Amino acid sequence: MRATKSLLVICLLVTVSLWPKLPLQDVSAGQNPPRSPILDENLMFEFLLGGIRMNRDNNIVLLDEEMASTRPGRALLAQINDNIPRNPSSMMQMVKALKRSRGRPLAQDQFHDLVLSSVYSAYQAQRQEEEEEQQVWAEVLLQLANVTVRELRGRYLHIYPIK
Repeated sequence: MRATKSLLVICLLVTVSLWPKLPLQDVSAGQNPPRSPILDENLMFEFLLGGIRMNRDNNIVLLDEEMASTRPGRALLAQINDNIPRNPSSMMQMVKALKRSRGRPLAQDQFHDLVLSSVYSAYQAQRQEEEEEQQVWAEVLLQLANVTVRELRGRYLHIYPIK
């Protein structure tokens, strides 16, 4: 459990530190209006480091109630709870769709969803009691991490195959 949390913190640190260097673009021009992004990625990182838990409705809740009550905190919770797939098969469909978008950088809201999906998957893997369920969520997390690394570093890294 502690190793999973440490790995999650390291992944978030790397992602946030590289985030400003990403060639993000708005690829939704002419389509549905884009969702309002979380304005400050460092603030998002602070929110996540403050701790999260899952409530009875399977929604993510920030442990720091003061942070959760701010406008950016509410925006983060809305983005996680409204836009992130909630089960492994939906997550894997998202991964496959993202892998099909080769050659185009992700839009900023897509990248936010990718990072937040990784956080959600890591949390799910950690909270599962049965080893089989932990393995399913760990595989989802691995695939999301592969897409994230590909997006951060380019298309030249080895991507592990989806089972």
